[in-house]
Amino acid sequence: MCIPTAMADHPTSSTPSGDGATAATPPVQHRGLEGVVALDSELSFIDGQAGVLIYRGYRIEDLAEHASFEEVAHLLWHGRLPTQAELDALNRQLRAERPLPQVIVELLYRIPRDANPMAVLRTAVSALALVDPEADDMSREANVRKAIRLTARIPTIIAAYDRIRRGEEPVAPLQSGSTAYDFLYMLTAEKPGQAAERTFDTCLVLHADHGLNASTFTARVIGSTLSDIYSAVTGAIGALKGPLHGGANIEVMKMLRQIDESGVDPAAFVREKLARKERIMGFGHRVYKTMDPRAAILREMVEDLSEERNARRWYDYSTAIMEVMIREKGIYPNVDFFSAPVYHMLGIAADLFTPIFAMSRITGWTAHLLEQWQDNRLIRPRAAYVGPRDLTATPLAER
Repeated sequence: MCIPTAMADHPTSSTPSGDGATAATPPVQHRGLEGVVALDSELSFIDGQAGVLIYRGYRIEDLAEHASFEEVAHLLWHGRLPTQAELDALNRQLRAERPLPQVIVELLYRIPRDANPMAVLRTAVSALALVDPEADDMSREANVRKAIRLTARIPTIIAAYDRIRRGEEPVAPLQSGSTAYDFLYMLTAEKPGQAAERTFDTCLVLHADHGLNASTFTARVIGSTLSDIYSAVTGAIGALKGPLHGGANIEVMKMLRQIDESGVDPAAFVREKLARKERIMGFGHRVYKTMDPRAAILREMVEDLSEERNARRWYDYSTAIMEVMIREKGIYPNVDFFSAPVYHMLGIAADLFTPIFAMSRITGWTAHLLEQWQDNRLIRPRAAYVGPRDLTATPLAER
């Protein structure tokens, strides 16, 4: 087994003592690690002021228009877009790995049908390690194979559990078609049209990677201990499950449905929420200070789907809310805001929105792990101690 080198978790003679700072240098705190550069990466670049997102040198607008999800996966894992022969080989590998081991299918049947789908995905991915003979092989070759395996099987897990909880039998994955096509087929038991496949494929491209976000950082922290890829991805799914990271589009869809069912003017609805100092989900971003470039692409998709499916109201609601938020708060929509109506119009249940995020981001997570292990160093920040000092313990009988 090939093991990347790692630095031990021991301070050196030059390490600041105790609270992470020398007596002469007070600690500089960054709440939530905001603005802290923790490592170098070749995977994605974000210019939050200009609204730019780049994967390995390619702007997201270019990739969304000209590359498939599978091509982007190859780009993230190998540093370049594939040739036709390489893409064909990757597609063959993905299709071969889509079926789930029987023990995982049995596990999905045993899980309560009202379970949170992200909790289900987290558990199933962790369980996959138990049936992978390469789980603890840390060679790059084995980890690339496991990245492909995870990318192939996460869609099958999501679709299978959704059907099981609805009292239907899982649909076996096809041995043909794209990841987007096969997922929509497994979810509905109906072969999707070209427009639906292309729309969903673009959504997967847009979510594939996004810098050192919370779930990616979680994966790299776990990976830096030289734990296995399944452990790192399980941790990343746990981080993505939080509503401040991956669950915002679920709340966006709840809001849009509430507007639709009540018949209230969407602009007035948002103004009332703002007056009550309630948060409008899907707006604002830790990095972007202007329109998230992914949101701009998704907005066009919402408009196209709304026209195609005679459901113009979803585009109108979204646009009205966006205009109020920009005009009155100076806050722009992020990727979650427009992904919600897109997924809804594709017939996907709202509580599957975040698992679908993971279905795409697995490519970024695993690419970051491959990069981490190329030149590994244990990620071990310090905390500034602010508790009491010089306490003494009294005997138990005297407390």
